[in-house]
Amino acid sequence: MLIERIYDEDLAQASYVIGCQAKGEAIVVDGRRDIAVYQDLAAKNGMKIVAVTETHIHADYLSGTRELAAATGATIYVSGEGGADWQYGFDGERLYDGDTITLGNISIKALHTPGHTPEHLSFLVTDGAFSDQPGYLLSGDFVFSGDLGRPDLLDEAAGGIDTRFEGAKQLFASLREKFLTLPDYVQVHPAHGAGSACGKALGAIPSSTVGYERLYAWWGPYLAANDEQGFIDELLDGQPDAHAYFGRMKRENREGPAVLGERSPLPELSTDTVAAGLAAETLTFIDTRSNNEVHEGTVVRSLNIPAGKSVASFGAWVVNPETDKNPLVLLARDQKQAQDMWDHLIRVGIDNVAGYVTGIQGLPTFTPKLIRAEDLKDFDPAMVLDVRNRSEHIGGNIPGSYQLSGGRVMWHLDKLPADGTIVTYCQSGVRNSVAASALRRAGYDVVELDGSYAAWSAWKNSVPAA
Repeated sequence: MLIERIYDEDLAQASYVIGCQAKGEAIVVDGRRDIAVYQDLAAKNGMKIVAVTETHIHADYLSGTRELAAATGATIYVSGEGGADWQYGFDGERLYDGDTITLGNISIKALHTPGHTPEHLSFLVTDGAFSDQPGYLLSGDFVFSGDLGRPDLLDEAAGGIDTRFEGAKQLFASLREKFLTLPDYVQVHPAHGAGSACGKALGAIPSSTVGYERLYAWWGPYLAANDEQGFIDELLDGQPDAHAYFGRMKRENREGPAVLGERSPLPELSTDTVAAGLAAETLTFIDTRSNNEVHEGTVVRSLNIPAGKSVASFGAWVVNPETDKNPLVLLARDQKQAQDMWDHLIRVGIDNVAGYVTGIQGLPTFTPKLIRAEDLKDFDPAMVLDVRNRSEHIGGNIPGSYQLSGGRVMWHLDKLPADGTIVTYCQSGVRNSVAASALRRAGYDVVELDGSYAAWSAWKNSVPAA
């Protein structure tokens, strides 16, 4: 049996390829939309992808289930659990608790494990060539290394009202009735790692075991004592801010993400073409440089989405394809980098990219306004906006500042003053630059705190006490 983990550091998301070497067949679980990685892995191992499935209706990225099925002819399997409100809106075989997918000697049994979402499935895998007992659990967003999938995302991002309490109860029951009935040696392979907003304390370890989680995860003592209320209170306390784009992911994943098919390489665009599109406001420019470079001069009304490991995450903060209809132009050093960034963007449904340029020469530019920490005390802005997470703000902030995390700012403009200057900051300046660029594009007068909270904290600590 082949079991291969494909990890996306951008979204801290894991998908899996399970294959039977004897029959040359494979299944992809929780795949993403840029599907070449799965096709290449299958080809390398002489396998054909014959099935695709997912553990639940995801909130943090767009599923590649339909994309893979369209490209390979694989059969789609999705959950049929969760009731009428949680049924997928596209064709596929429905899986219910106890149903099994078979690939040669391998059996993949669906376990209904609600809590994170009502329809959530985990997959119990048995390698029949080795044993008649299950050895692996693909736990999705049910059990992570050291943590559990949060049950409050439906409230935070999908318009639910107090669903977190029922979800927490369901998680308690799923642990007791499903997870803890498995042998301790069963390996646990979750769908997310450290950095994901789908839990509050996810470990960076890629896998665990039932026995290890039973003994050492924070929830173990609550289950051992059958303390449901204590479990619920601890589970719901201190969950991180949920990004506002999660609501869009839920809707699109339920109905079925658009199938892109084979994508042509992104073209390099001429400066004249881009300048004309910017003047006509028919293109949106994405400055992919670091915040420090952007602060030296950037394209007018551009969005800062730094190239690197967080293109999808930051992109979804500031581009809403439901309302932002302009094609994007990426700043990239070459076609390869542009294509890689586009791969990241389509993971969160930002599909409309016109092409790329390799520099900003010849385009209209300006220099973003900055303020030093030592000058902030003599400045009188309409708001000082902290775009860090809630927990960071609680841990220390600039007095009088208002907290609204970067992933929520553009969906909560009603929280911001209509007039006057807004001073923005994060911890070091990266997230701040992303959010500030979007606010400027939306017409706000924004001044970024140079060096952000780290600089302000250093300045404050250097000032002698009165």
